[in-house]
Amino acid sequence: MKTGFAADHAGYQLKMFLIELLKRKGTEIVDFGTNSTESVDYADFAHPLALAVENGEVDYGIAICGSGNGINMTLNKHQKIRAALCWRTEIAVLARKHNDANICSLPARFISETEAAEIVEKFLSTDFEGGRHQRRIDKIRCTI
Repeated sequence: MKTGFAADHAGYQLKMFLIELLKRKGTEIVDFGTNSTESVDYADFAHPLALAVENGEVDYGIAICGSGNGINMTLNKHQKIRAALCWRTEIAVLARKHNDANICSLPARFISETEAAEIVEKFLSTDFEGGRHQRRIDKIRCTI
């Protein structure tokens, strides 16, 4: 499995923690930045991650900013992206099972490293259930 990462300055340290954790488990990582805690704009890193997921360059994405909201909103501007803001493992599981989320957004300022690791593990190991959920996903794209 290949997982892409993107973060702003608020999410940098959590991103690096999670990257090292997943590397030790054998996950191939593509890091779209940022590469420090210097103030940056989350959109500059969210868009390249979203494109990589859309194009199949990575299987899933993990995106991190202070609240998780800004980066999540940016990601969801892409038609093939279903980014889910996850602050608990149960949210991550449902985002995969029911919404076939392909990017997990995390709020770095509101969860611990341990919580983030558990959320990411559940997100990456949970399969989409399909069925009635696929019908609902098919209706997400605005056709009006």
